[in-house]
Amino acid sequence: MNGNRDILLIEDNPDDVELTRIAFAEAGSAHRLTVVSDGAEALDYLFARGAHAGRAATDLPAVVLLDLNLPKLNGREVLQAIRSDPATRSLPVVVLTTSAEPFDVDAVYELGANSYIQKPVEFERFVDAVRQIGLYWLTLNQAPGNP
Repeated sequence: MNGNRDILLIEDNPDDVELTRIAFAEAGSAHRLTVVSDGAEALDYLFARGAHAGRAATDLPAVVLLDLNLPKLNGREVLQAIRSDPATRSLPVVVLTTSAEPFDVDAVYELGANSYIQKPVEFERFVDAVRQIGLYWLTLNQAPGNP
């Protein structure tokens, strides 16, 4: 199910998208970063519908990096949709957001997030966080369906 080693970044802020691209490059990640900019497009991508209907629905990313504050559908709604579908239920979802509000942290864990990371403001700390995300979720973590 999870042969694709790509990363799906769901982020609407172009500056954060670019920072994430740079951070993964500086971290030496060879994984392709696919970016969608709103919650509705994220679900279209994951479920291979709409503008992404040509993709194989079984070709899921290795990990989803999910911002909470998104247009159309917010991060909580996206996470809820991911967890409610058997095809994506076990997909690793890392919430990567600026919020440190305890309500947000508690809410996304209740909805089934695998991890919650507040985006570091300093670039070097951001690169380090991305490096560690890549190391853990793309190298160390044993995902379901992978030998």
